[in-house]
Amino acid sequence: MHRHPTLLLAVHGTRDPHGTAVAHSLALRVAEVTRQPTVLGFADVLQPSVGQVAAATPGPLVVVPAFLASGYHVRTDIPHQLAAAGRADAVITPALGDHPAVLDTALRRLSQAGYRPGDAVVLACAGTSDPHAAAELDQARARLAQRLGAPVHTAFIATGRPTVADQVQRLRAAGHRRVALASWLLAPGLFHDRLAAAGADAVARPLCPDAAVAHAVAARYHQAAIAQPV
Repeated sequence: MHRHPTLLLAVHGTRDPHGTAVAHSLALRVAEVTRQPTVLGFADVLQPSVGQVAAATPGPLVVVPAFLASGYHVRTDIPHQLAAAGRADAVITPALGDHPAVLDTALRRLSQAGYRPGDAVVLACAGTSDPHAAAELDQARARLAQRLGAPVHTAFIATGRPTVADQVQRLRAAGHRRVALASWLLAPGLFHDRLAAAGADAVARPLCPDAAVAHAVAARYHQAAIAQPV
């Protein structure tokens, strides 16, 4: 009898207790949506690590990275953790950033924050030094611009230039009276806290908690589970 793979939700990890609670909440909601065994592992900062959880989980395993782009953690760190845990057999799905439900959530958050047509819009990303991930973030910016019917500018919080604060200042200097920040961050924490100090008129909340993100994770899981050999 074919056993459905366990879903390992791989999140970054944060020292912010609210962010950690959101990660656990997402895992619970994913389990409700998929009706499959779901476990949570942290790629960084917290334990149990992705590798520890994978090593303790018997049977087929699908790892869904709860990341918005396939940077270092998705492309290098998580595969290395799985290999070191003896779980190189696990299937790793693509990151979540290009799933339509995620963009829908970002637009909804932007509207809830008080975005008005005519506002200059900045897509606030954590940042990456990985060119593949950088290209994915630019694609997200382009998709958001298409949905809004207006230009969207990318800015970064941790790695990359311009910073969010610099981009806001640049847009004001160019004559924009109002600037709105669309959050390309999954959970509350240090990175999102920095957006409040960037000087924008509207700051969207992180994408989680939101049922649409759980459905995006579930879709990644089901696509990978169907492809697994019996």
